[in-house]
Amino acid sequence: MIGTLVNTGTIVVGSIVGSMAQKNIEERYQERMLQGVGLVALSLGMTWIVKNLTKSSYPLLFVASMVLGAFIGEWLDLDQKVNKLGEKYRKTGEKSLIEGLVTAVLLFCIGTLSILGPIESSLNNDNTLLFTNAILDGFTSMILASTFGIGIILSGAILFIWQGSIYLSAGLLGPYATPEIMGEISIIGGILILSTGMNILKITKIKTLNLLPALLIPVLYFIPIVSENIDKITQMLIIK
Repeated sequence: MIGTLVNTGTIVVGSIVGSMAQKNIEERYQERMLQGVGLVALSLGMTWIVKNLTKSSYPLLFVASMVLGAFIGEWLDLDQKVNKLGEKYRKTGEKSLIEGLVTAVLLFCIGTLSILGPIESSLNNDNTLLFTNAILDGFTSMILASTFGIGIILSGAILFIWQGSIYLSAGLLGPYATPEIMGEISIIGGILILSTGMNILKITKIKTLNLLPALLIPVLYFIPIVSENIDKITQMLIIK
């Protein structure tokens, strides 16, 4: 798991460096940087959606995934639970830590490098993808921490658990990491990243956390027995 450890380490270092720099940056510069992060999230989200949607052989799967995922997420009310926890640790005057963490986790965890990297590391002992991901995540965590504070370091722990789980389950997950399913996950990931960008820029308020279960639907869809039930349930929800 050396690749995952390095990836986690760069996020930790980047978060520390970024939070230290935050103390020396005036409020107006932090605001502009925050807007920059929001615009980057919008750009990445739209890019992921357009790039993968045009290649998809299942044009309605992402719709079904978002509908079912939103239903499940709202039922669990993940947004309220996580925000209540985050408010306990947010310092006075600090930007919304949860908003920053959601952005960080989506950028760090929902991507080809972060999913295929641990599989390659486990099955082929090849850490190239994870080392590449580590460099990108290190700089990203630095930028996010300079805006949202040291709390972004928590995303490193989440990434470690995420990639560690994939690493340990590589034998089971490997067959499902096909271009088709990765493309579907990327479409939904793009939508979620787009929604975080809209939240950061205060265009609207979307409970992105309540949409996270949508990422699991494409995985379940490719299990034949489950796919038929997903189609039926989705149609029932749309009709209602």
